[in-house]
Amino acid sequence: MPGRVPGFRLPFSALLANGKKSLVEKVLANPKWPESWPYSKDDFSRMDESDDAIFYDQPRLVYHIDDPAVSALTEYYASCFKDGQNVLDLCSSWVSHFPKEWKGGEKVIGLGMNEAELRQNPVLTDYIVKDLNRDPTIPLDDDTFDIVTCVVSVDYLNKPLPVFKEIGRVLKPGGQCILSMSNRCFPTKAFSIWLQTSDLEHIFIAGSFFHYSGLFDPPESLDISPNPGRSDPLYIVKAKKKQQQQ
Repeated sequence: MPGRVPGFRLPFSALLANGKKSLVEKVLANPKWPESWPYSKDDFSRMDESDDAIFYDQPRLVYHIDDPAVSALTEYYASCFKDGQNVLDLCSSWVSHFPKEWKGGEKVIGLGMNEAELRQNPVLTDYIVKDLNRDPTIPLDDDTFDIVTCVVSVDYLNKPLPVFKEIGRVLKPGGQCILSMSNRCFPTKAFSIWLQTSDLEHIFIAGSFFHYSGLFDPPESLDISPNPGRSDPLYIVKAKKKQQQQ
């Protein structure tokens, strides 16, 4: 099935000569967002609509990207994190890939689906077991976190708009949400439009969630793939919460 994103018109032919890294970084450089939320309910349907608690019941103590991609993500976090910051790791598990030398703030919280995984995560000061597809609210206070992370999991959130509004609510003004994405997924649990679209369109889709929440500055995208063509690709889509809400 050909990929498509509603209202998305990326000038591929004009960008291809600059190489894929430039393509990734240019996807969100000047996006032409449709005026209103362009997605349908079907776009977020999944092959397996059974209770997610069943799917995530058994701990998966494995990496979901390969070792070079993990190292690239940790190195990227090291360039962004500052000691003493409060961080919320969404769709968290037994590992968050944060830098070993980083000293977190009072709150380094993981929100995920499997308690056995979360309990083993050594960087967390606390954790929350919750299915955001059942209830997209985040049970934490406003303006609490300096950074929110989400590692290769945005494609599993079937209610992204309310989730991103919640991310904006719990971030401090000027705080940053960092999404990392690759080309791996559990296809039965990824939402439909993700499976129908390319890596570049995934970047646009993820960026659109920030845009339509109305709470963030324009999103940016980066290619931090460590060994293009030889290991897992890794892309960053990030945005900062607006300093002042209109």
